[in-house]
Amino acid sequence: MTADSAPAPAAPGKAGPPELTGSGQILASLEKLGITDVFGLPGGAIMPFYDELMASTAIRHILVRHEQGAGHAAEGYASASGKLGVCIATSGPGATNLVTAIADAYMDSVPLLAITGQVFSTSMGTDAFQEVDIVGITMPITKHSFLVTKPEDVPGVLAAAVEIATTGRPGPVLVDITKDAQQKTAPFIWPPKVELLGYRPVTKAHGKQIVAAGEMLAAAKKPILYVGGGVIRGAAEKELLKLAEKTGTPVVTTLMARGAFPDSHPQHLGMPGMHGTVPAVLGLQESDLIIALGARFDDRVTGKVADFAPEAKVVHVDIDPAEIGKIRTADVPIVGDVKEVLPELLAAFTTASKNVTPDYSEWWTRLNQLKANFPLGFVDDPDDGLLAPQAIIQRIGELSGPEAVYAAGVGQHQMWAAQFIKYERPMSWLNSGGAGTMGYSVPAAMGAKVAQPDRLVWAIDGDGCFQMTNQELATCTINDIPIKVAIINNSSLGMVRQWQTLFYDGRHSFTDLNTGSTSATEQTRMVPDFVKLAEAYGALGIRVTKPEEVDAAIKLAIETNDRPVVIDFVVSRDAMVWPMVPQGVGNSQVQYARDHAPEWEEE
Repeated sequence: MTADSAPAPAAPGKAGPPELTGSGQILASLEKLGITDVFGLPGGAIMPFYDELMASTAIRHILVRHEQGAGHAAEGYASASGKLGVCIATSGPGATNLVTAIADAYMDSVPLLAITGQVFSTSMGTDAFQEVDIVGITMPITKHSFLVTKPEDVPGVLAAAVEIATTGRPGPVLVDITKDAQQKTAPFIWPPKVELLGYRPVTKAHGKQIVAAGEMLAAAKKPILYVGGGVIRGAAEKELLKLAEKTGTPVVTTLMARGAFPDSHPQHLGMPGMHGTVPAVLGLQESDLIIALGARFDDRVTGKVADFAPEAKVVHVDIDPAEIGKIRTADVPIVGDVKEVLPELLAAFTTASKNVTPDYSEWWTRLNQLKANFPLGFVDDPDDGLLAPQAIIQRIGELSGPEAVYAAGVGQHQMWAAQFIKYERPMSWLNSGGAGTMGYSVPAAMGAKVAQPDRLVWAIDGDGCFQMTNQELATCTINDIPIKVAIINNSSLGMVRQWQTLFYDGRHSFTDLNTGSTSATEQTRMVPDFVKLAEAYGALGIRVTKPEEVDAAIKLAIETNDRPVVIDFVVSRDAMVWPMVPQGVGNSQVQYARDHAPEWEEE
């Protein structure tokens, strides 16, 4: 061979993209997307991914004891940090066990990514073992659901899923990946090309509408800022504080917005709604202008919609156009990001105030009168000789402080925790608002502690709720997640019992749980014994039955950081949540206590 005929050396070129299995693509994509913590439980259809995940040093996987726990933990993680929560499950029952948490996240606008395994694509539609159409099942309760059948589609789908879940109005997105897509290989191309046709969240509001809203606020005599969970999801608490202080407008914060505006602030009227404070409920009812910020006008706030705030004009600010006008017609609809809208609204109000001098003095006289006459309170010595649940929850808040995180279950204890703990900052109060999911508290607190390891995290739970997901105590113990659990144990399904007492002539049909005492002199079977249960899970178990034991137990829980702590507070089952607006009536019929209503303003 001559020199002339010798082959020329190949030109140096870039190495092609790495060849990865679909499972490897999932892992690499999650790492590229900045995911550091996931909650999950393996099974057959997701096993290839779990094999990859085992080798990861960038992502911490926390093995839960039930997929619902994975979903709520991801919710708690997101709600306490503002970051995306991620949960993983296998096909069939693994995926369906996530449904409750996905629905919960959808109702409360929590950014959640649910990754599920699916049977082989060739087996889909054959009723194969552990096959369910999870994309179809979750379609009504997600922002979007994806099915992935090819490994090369994984990066683009996961990047799209994260964008959808975390932008606009946050919410859950499900990605279902077939087993063969996890096993086959394809070049891993990053960043992927993401095209979300038709998905264009509006963040910048229309200027004319903001000007109109500013003019209405300046001209109003009885305005109120109706603050919903969107202010927290939109991280707009600083902008809200500035608007409120500069305008002098009273503020109410919904159940989902507790902490968006400091409880200690003199302009704060408290929480509106079925179990809201009298000043907040009547403040909305008697107002002439409601500025709704990231709030839904849901039934628990409005009561009978036809009778809600009959004299009020409405400015409705929301990033989701579907919410505006859905329940209450908005006189001024403003679609946009509340964090961007609030400074513009303040500027419009300042301009309008040059021509009209706002005067809310009479309005504040009325509201301050309501605040003085109808403060939140409770009976500290129930007739049955047991502890007052409100006093316990109040002490937990006082001894733990505003820097702690509080995750509540659903029912009476949830309402008391919303009422009697003072919230001074956003993302300190986690609860299931829209769905009202029993079993939320313990796994949500676990997720919150993973996201905020340096904060004190309490799960305030009921004896009914606790029994739905208490197995996650095992997860907490094994993974060194030292949450504190306060069981408000009234031996009942407390909120159902309250309604049975008030509206069903005291017929307490199947609400006795036999988990604690029913009076100071009588003890039930205590099935289960929560102290023994806690100890079985490796947690510190404490029982409190006397007022003088309360502070010591809470302080011991706060000081114990080598394992979870469970305190069984045995409380009165006849304690009720007040104030209350009965379902189906207008807010003007709010009762301060049983058979006791405030005096109304003269017509």
